Amino acid sequence: MSDCGCGAEEADKLEKRTLISLLLINGVMFFVEFFFGWFAQSTGLIADSLDMLADAMVYGLSLYAVGKGLKQKASAATVSGYLQILLGIGVLIEVLRRLIYGSEPQSTLIIIIGLVALIANILCLVLISKHKDAGVHMRASWIFSTNDVIANLGVICSGILVGAVGSRFPDLIIGCVIAVIVVRGGLKILRESKQSMTSKSH
Repeated sequence: MSDCGCGAEEADKLEKRTLISLLLINGVMFFVEFFFGWFAQSTGLIADSLDMLADAMVYGLSLYAVGKGLKQKASAATVSGYLQILLGIGVLIEVLRRLIYGSEPQSTLIIIIGLVALIANILCLVLISKHKDAGVHMRASWIFSTNDVIANLGVICSGILVGAVGSRFPDLIIGCVIAVIVVRGGLKILRESKQSMTSKSH
């Protein structure tokens, strides 16, 4: 149940509407950030775009779990956790590739797209905040949205540093940091999913 004070059926409808909005926002931002990240040669933006893709998948799985039992919700959260981990590892590989072959990140574009992504993720955080205690599947969504806001701030800071010091390393570092945040978020969801199933069995 969410904290809206309404019945279970109405709460489920509210969750579904919220998750559809989150899915659309993250889906659109994935394409925006990935395109401009590749154009700007920014591992930070590319990492954040893949984080958006992971979130879109998470919201889709959470949407599937709305109104279902604890087992299905925990299963959806578990799949979400593994997706996060896989995408995080993919980002680390991309950071390593650009470290070896080189890159010339464009600071202005990184900052502008980072700000757009920050606004989008703050909106997601506001939307999901009313449902964060509705179940492990919604808790997963809350964790991912919180991580996204932190990652966006990091991307913006890296863009500022790239312009200030004239080096690509701030962008590579933030790409690596975002990847670690994504992986940690996935591991946290796996733990919470396991705990929810364990508590049910007792």
